[in-house]
Amino acid sequence: MHTREELGAMIEHALRHMALPAQPEGLYAPIVYTLEEGGKRIRPLMLLMACDLLGGDPRAALPAATATEVFHNFTLLHDDIMDNAPTRRGKPTVHVRWSPSTAILSGDAMLIQAYRLLMQSPAATLPAVTGVFNTMALEVCEGQQYDMDFESRNDVTTDEYLRMIALKTGALIAGALRIGALIGGASESEAATLARFGTDLGIAFQLQDDLLDTYGDPAVLGKAVGGDIACNKKTYLLASTLALAPTKTKKDLALIMADRRIDPDDKFVRVRAIYDALGVRELTERQVTAYFDRSLEALDSLPLDAARKAPLRELALGLMNRQK
Repeated sequence: MHTREELGAMIEHALRHMALPAQPEGLYAPIVYTLEEGGKRIRPLMLLMACDLLGGDPRAALPAATATEVFHNFTLLHDDIMDNAPTRRGKPTVHVRWSPSTAILSGDAMLIQAYRLLMQSPAATLPAVTGVFNTMALEVCEGQQYDMDFESRNDVTTDEYLRMIALKTGALIAGALRIGALIGGASESEAATLARFGTDLGIAFQLQDDLLDTYGDPAVLGKAVGGDIACNKKTYLLASTLALAPTKTKKDLALIMADRRIDPDDKFVRVRAIYDALGVRELTERQVTAYFDRSLEALDSLPLDAARKAPLRELALGLMNRQK
């Protein structure tokens, strides 16, 4: 089997050496900008690990892994426009550095490039891999639509929120694992089990993000906390509060969220105080643990040697123990 470092190096080399034209610069420069030093590469890494786990050659899965990472970053370009986000990974977002129109078009080009890369997958598994990729891509879009729908609602339930993040976050991780497993020669049962591992891990990952945005250490995160509260973003913390709070607290929260004149720092303090009073931090932490445990149960159920599953387990543990 390959080490995590070896697989990571394969991914970085593939991303750096994608066959992108130099011109028109306005189309391709934002793609290069987006992909260089872009994130943790969790999804392509898991895809290659899944292939390796089943005894396949990760090099055969590398085009699909690269496609998955390009697709993921394509979604971020468009998400940042929808969220009017000023920064991504500590750098100005593409729509800020260039323009919204550029971010839309470069994102479209990234989607096309993702499919061009995917088509380089082994012919024997290409139909199945393409089907999984298409389903994954549509589920991510569905999750994003639910997320946008939630912006105008103040009655989002925890079940609705969990369904949304299962699509928006979990589907991409699950799809990457399923694709890697199929290229590695997995049975449908083995691929489905790895997908369950990915879905639950993705949900736990997003719930952890919700917690870090409200309770993380800014010095460790490298950014200020409270962004979700500032923009009234629906999170598990907020959905839990809406479910648990007495009527007066709900009214107070609604007034705080509706007051456009309120200082963001004051808003953060007041909303977090409501979370603290209701114990929603601890409730969310329990949900993180529950979904994480479920993901590991799925991984453990694979009838494979524990040593072969260790790299995926260690990666999952690292995600859950992260502070940023």
